[in-house]
Amino acid sequence: MDIAITKMSSKGQIVIPSEIRKDIREGEKLIVIKKDKQLILKKISDLEKNFKEDILFAKRTEEAYKRHEKGLFKKMDKKTFLKSLKKW
Repeated sequence: MDIAITKMSSKGQIVIPSEIRKDIREGEKLIVIKKDKQLILKKISDLEKNFKEDILFAKRTEEAYKRHEKGLFKKMDKKTFLKSLKKW
């Protein structure tokens, strides 16, 4: 197990120390999971396909809920709604 210390900037950015990021390339997407007081950082490329799809669905659902709370939603009939889901 490798351990290193880092800190968060005023903009919420965290630097992954060089000795820890040896196998992480520039531009690689990472997922941050928070459970209680523990943060877990994983490379998305290492996750199973279904897990990636679940995370994307959860993110889209959360974004849609926020838009709904702000009143930024559309009313549509069932047929139109199901058609728009296929585009996702």
